Amino acid sequence: MNGNLHKAGDIIGDRYLVLGFIGQGGMQEVYQAEDKLLGKIVALKAPKNLSAQKRFKRSAVVSAKVNHPNVAKTLDYVDVDENHAYLVEEYIPGKDLSRVLREDLPLLDPQIVARIFHHLARGLAASHHAGVIHRDLKPSNVMSVDGALVSDVKITDFGIAKMAEEEIAEAAEGGEESLTASQTAIGALPYMAPEIISSMKSADKPADIWSLGAMCFELLTGIKPFGAGLKAVSAIQAGKLPPFPTELSKSQFAPLAKDILSVVQKCLQLEQKARPTADELVKLCETFCYPANPREFGVVDSMRNAFFGFITAAAGKSVFFHRDSIFGANTAASGERVVFTRYPGEGSDRAFPVVKLRK
Repeated sequence: MNGNLHKAGDIIGDRYLVLGFIGQGGMQEVYQAEDKLLGKIVALKAPKNLSAQKRFKRSAVVSAKVNHPNVAKTLDYVDVDENHAYLVEEYIPGKDLSRVLREDLPLLDPQIVARIFHHLARGLAASHHAGVIHRDLKPSNVMSVDGALVSDVKITDFGIAKMAEEEIAEAAEGGEESLTASQTAIGALPYMAPEIISSMKSADKPADIWSLGAMCFELLTGIKPFGAGLKAVSAIQAGKLPPFPTELSKSQFAPLAKDILSVVQKCLQLEQKARPTADELVKLCETFCYPANPREFGVVDSMRNAFFGFITAAAGKSVFFHRDSIFGANTAASGERVVFTRYPGEGSDRAFPVVKLRK
């Protein structure tokens, strides 16, 4: 995968050495770079066109106002010339949540969704206190530290979202066909609050709350709450959620899943004033009971009588698990890769939850 704007070895602003291409969004390309002055690795973001570049400096100023552990830090703005400007952010080792779902984990268990929900609410509250509205919150704008391990999460592109606002606004005002024709709007639509579809001028703090609720519904269920594409518009405006998948009815997972759904429903109220503020959402998420233990990669070593088995972890120590601890499946086969949380136990440590990785 290569970028169109730069190649490894390019020097930006006499300071940033491009190391490689990371990825791209609707309005930018992202590169890993080395800050030659400070000797640290950073993420270098470059606008794809002049229209985006005109708003890049303003976007850098906006995003630099937010300082929170769950928000990617804006480090610098580099204006090389009238045709080249760059935003420099902290480099986050991992993947965005959309890639985690697409490449690693078909489902996220309630324990990790509760942690994600809580941490993102905290990051959102910090941004709202700074007077910054994201306007384009979605899985691709949330970085998962350490990828499928989800050691932490950080909201990115607060500044870039300000640029996306104009494109989304133009698409929204052009009607449903324009919405689905816009690359930026296509990505935002499943998480877009109903008031934004009517008018981008209505994009205020409650719109971010809606987007976070819609995103966490998808993380928990694997289903976009209102679908995607043109059909999502009427579903969003109706505000009716689909039923929860049967995987969430397992006794070990059901209580927390129901708690998360209850908070999601509060976020997805059609009336803006009925939604919680970001501060209120943080307090709601503080009621979730989820583990802070780090997650580990492992491989299923064996299953005994189809009821329990053992996982060989990266550290080499065998970990016991019961099939009811597997989220989204009834059993696991020898050799399958999993991610799990470890708890101390007599004889062998215990694993809960266990989530199978994509093959």
